[in-house]
Amino acid sequence: MKEEHSIRKKAAEARGTPIRLLTVSHCFFFLAAVSQLFPSPIRADSNYYRHIFFDNSLSSSDYFYSQGHVSPPSKLALENGKLPVETAIFRTPPNALRFEWVSNPNGGWEATIRLVNFRNRQPVFLGDTLLFWLYSPQQISAADLPLVWVSDAQENFSAALPLGKFASDIPADKWVQIKIRLDQFLSYSIHSLDPNQLKSVTLSQNSADGKSHTIILDEIKIDYDSATEASRLQAALALPAPRNVIAKGYDRHMDVSWDAVHGDALERYIVYRSFDGKDFRPIGVQEAGITRYADFLGKPDTKASYKVAASDRWYRESPLSGEATAATRQLSDEELLTMLQEACFRYYWDGGHPDAAMALENIPGDDRIVATGASGFGIMALVTGVDRGFITREQGLQRLTKIVAFLERAPRYHGAWSHFMNGTTAESMPVFGVFDDGGDLVETAFLIEGLLAARQFFHGPEEAERNLYAKITHLWETVEWDWYRREPDMDALFWHWSANWAAHINHRLTGFNEVMIVYLLAIASPTHPVPAGLYYSGWAGQSEAAVNYRRGWGSTIDGDHYFNGHTYYGITLDVGVGRGGPLFFTHYSFLGFDPHALTDRYTNYFENNRNMARINLAYSIENPGHHKGYGPDAWGLTASDGPRGYAAQAPELKDDQGNITPTGALASFPYTPEASMAAFKHYYRDLGDRVWGVYGPRDAFNPDHDWVSPIFMGLNQAPITVMIENQRTGLIWKLFMSNPEIKPMLERIGNVAANRR
Repeated sequence: MKEEHSIRKKAAEARGTPIRLLTVSHCFFFLAAVSQLFPSPIRADSNYYRHIFFDNSLSSSDYFYSQGHVSPPSKLALENGKLPVETAIFRTPPNALRFEWVSNPNGGWEATIRLVNFRNRQPVFLGDTLLFWLYSPQQISAADLPLVWVSDAQENFSAALPLGKFASDIPADKWVQIKIRLDQFLSYSIHSLDPNQLKSVTLSQNSADGKSHTIILDEIKIDYDSATEASRLQAALALPAPRNVIAKGYDRHMDVSWDAVHGDALERYIVYRSFDGKDFRPIGVQEAGITRYADFLGKPDTKASYKVAASDRWYRESPLSGEATAATRQLSDEELLTMLQEACFRYYWDGGHPDAAMALENIPGDDRIVATGASGFGIMALVTGVDRGFITREQGLQRLTKIVAFLERAPRYHGAWSHFMNGTTAESMPVFGVFDDGGDLVETAFLIEGLLAARQFFHGPEEAERNLYAKITHLWETVEWDWYRREPDMDALFWHWSANWAAHINHRLTGFNEVMIVYLLAIASPTHPVPAGLYYSGWAGQSEAAVNYRRGWGSTIDGDHYFNGHTYYGITLDVGVGRGGPLFFTHYSFLGFDPHALTDRYTNYFENNRNMARINLAYSIENPGHHKGYGPDAWGLTASDGPRGYAAQAPELKDDQGNITPTGALASFPYTPEASMAAFKHYYRDLGDRVWGVYGPRDAFNPDHDWVSPIFMGLNQAPITVMIENQRTGLIWKLFMSNPEIKPMLERIGNVAANRR
């Protein structure tokens, strides 16, 4: 046991917590708890975000979700108007927030920490107490601590409370947890306050003592702290150490994984790293639902060792796991592409819903919500994963069988599935509003696109594959594409239909955008087809409704009659509105459908898509909006998360917010292989410490605002994996195009074009 005090002492001393250390003899110390530990798929854990308000910053300079203001002669240290990030001292790694102030008479200061309001975040925190940790390099008396006040989602705010009321003096060099019952926060606004809908926490000037003070703040959360709740849960067995820790070295980062630990009190994992095999230091945390960590080291030929601990709601750590060691190494371009494909593939394999096996809308997010279209994309990523050896064929078959079983029991609206469903109950979820409670033909088409590619891949003689083939065929043949035409003589298809609201969402499907696959599949359907003429009257329609639709979203007459013909940056665009729109227009319909195969009256769609990507690249190089970071290796305007929320960016000033979305360039590999590889190497090798995560590149980043997206999105990870595979081998294109219904569909469209000539 003498080695105990050599591993964690430095980290534990500052945290002021009991030291639980691992020695060689510790390997069997926790055998009694092994029954709690079973390998399981990793997934999002929205419960974590029902408690945690702040844990870490993705930026190491200033915290994006903060702001500060100071009135002289008082002082407050700020970086770009935001709170500085502290990287040397933290309660949970890798960082915390630093407050440095001087409170003078006739002055004032305040600093606010805002909620990270990612897509579909549950709006209500669970608990009765606000808790956070404070640390100071010098002792601070309770009387000299700041005031604290909060606001809720409706912008109601509390009266300010002196922190000293809830803490004694803060000792030097020791973490202290502050606990404030939520009922202590009384409304100071004109309406009542709901602190369980916490939106911000503000510290502000209190005692004007004229002295310089520093505190480090970390781990803001709302939880239950009643005597009954605490005693019941704290009496639970201590968490066992994670098992089967594996480290794998790549070009510039390490991938560390482990088996899940099971326990009601589990809240996070803490990852420790050592470069010498002796001095293990905490480098990061992972929420309880994910058992993987990406450690970006920044250079090849670097050896590191890792251990992992489980941590509960009271920050008690398990013994450390066994040690896993690996080294980074320089990868070839082909190896880099495989690495990227596998990382994005994990979103759907590791992060699939445990009951439905479908793709989550975003991670982190609301882990009830599975997304229909993203699941179709994810199916194509899973097929790629089997072919690449990321998983076995049997594993892929089992996963697809589980997805199909879920789809068979999910509600359908004349054959179409809704956009979002509850992954456990299969019920439709009207995420976009009350009218969005029925069938979504576009999302259904994306799903069928993936299922048809999988049907051709799992087409072996074994009974399980034959059963899957038959089930997919039945799902495909029971989509009533013709119902979404509404009337027998209607010249177009429509996006939605609801049993409650009928066609109240009156959204006509008109190109050019992401929905070409809807028309192709509707024409190809062996059971509920629409006339091939709808390709030209609906998708490529020239009617007043079609022209107004294009002008409405494009704010231009370029391409309003479908054909464009204008030249941008020396590149002629045959089809598309304006400069072509977001790049996902060239991805979603063409993950399975090979654009080489379609040449209509206006263009060949591989050439047209390639020109859209080239125009997008040229726009980013010109950078008329003068955004930071744009260039030949940082481009690809498309739809993604952004600092102001979800945005569908396009190469037009009005649609350009400065977001750099990796999937834009990386899913364009078939069109722009050299420029896409340049972007990938830049995102990974130069920016990987901020952009790279457990599922590959994060959804987006914005250098103008020093912002990095906290989420990965189901619609954006799979196109990277699939389109890279299409560039490398054409696998998914070949599979989809081999479906017997596709060639006759193209012939029917060709016949219509010939007759119109």
